Amino acid sequence: MLGMLERGKKVRANVIPDRTKNIMQPIVKANVEPGYQIFSDEHGHNWKMGEDEHSVVNHLLGYVDGNVHTNGIENFWSLLKRTINGAYVSVEDFHLFRYVDEQAFRFNNRLPSSDGDRFSYLARKIVGKRLTYAGLTGKLEEGPKAEE
Repeated sequence: MLGMLERGKKVRANVIPDRTKNIMQPIVKANVEPGYQIFSDEHGHNWKMGEDEHSVVNHLLGYVDGNVHTNGIENFWSLLKRTINGAYVSVEDFHLFRYVDEQAFRFNNRLPSSDGDRFSYLARKIVGKRLTYAGLTGKLEEGPKAEE
């Protein structure tokens, strides 16, 4: 998974096939405006964007180096893991993006909203949309066949 958080703003998270430079750099470039500083953990060396725009904090040495830290996105990952392990218990790989999207929605709408405000907002967004079991699972629904 790949997650990006603009400090004090919203999180963006995606399920990606692997954490290689070829996969990660285009996603980061599409979501980060030129000139912004990128902070990542030690795994950022695998896909480093450029010396002037990308700072890395090594968690083996410490979690904060001046203004360089990943505490905000680590909070998001912690909430996602607790949700999956606690509320959902088990998640299939082909549905993982749905759980990530749900947690990103919750994270991005957590303050200053109440649960009622979030529910009302969500209800307004789903009016007129229908999700069937077949659509969710990718299985075709077979109804009763007409007799000939």
